[in-house]
Amino acid sequence: MFATTPLRIVAVSAGLSQPSSTRLLADRLAAAARERLAAEQHRDVEIQVVELRDLAVDIANHLVSGFPSAKLREAIDAVTEADGLIAVTPVFTASYSGLFKSFFDLIDHTALTGKPVVIAATGGTARHSLVLEHALRPLFAYLRAVTVPTSVYAASEDWGSSGDEYTEGLPSRIRRAGGELASAVLGRTVSGASRTPGLDDGEDAVVPFEQQLADLRLD
Repeated sequence: MFATTPLRIVAVSAGLSQPSSTRLLADRLAAAARERLAAEQHRDVEIQVVELRDLAVDIANHLVSGFPSAKLREAIDAVTEADGLIAVTPVFTASYSGLFKSFFDLIDHTALTGKPVVIAATGGTARHSLVLEHALRPLFAYLRAVTVPTSVYAASEDWGSSGDEYTEGLPSRIRRAGGELASAVLGRTVSGASRTPGLDDGEDAVVPFEQQLADLRLD
């Protein structure tokens, strides 16, 4: 029996083509998170995908005029009100796409505070995989979101990788990232332990430097 209030996962896809590997990656991450949430929480999970290619003109007009269209306002509200967020961009010039950045430029820098986020990207070669760490993770750190530890990069050759759970292929990384997002949405640590208010928010969790020095002297 599912609870009455569904959990909401929103995936933002900045893919430009149709069909798009970026959209495909967003869908698979959302499915992995929904599967884990439904299994652990026995609640309905709503998935919404925001296709930025359909909002490109609205985003440009908002940047110039300062006023969002109704369709763009609906997309922004969906992102800011989601229980969990999946953000996927194609790689252009060794970074996220301009459309992806322009959309998140329109979101208030405090609106995603504490929101669990999976970051992911697609590209033609594995050489661009570090875009997740040098571009996307700092972006969402600025927006005060909580990015899960596993980020997912899918190069062209990754789509043919094995789904063997003992490998580090794309299917394995998708399942792991989806599971981490589910744990974060449920207020748990990635390991599955319950979060402790205060300690998990950084309060009293850091050992003072003086105490660290004292411990070293005792050793």
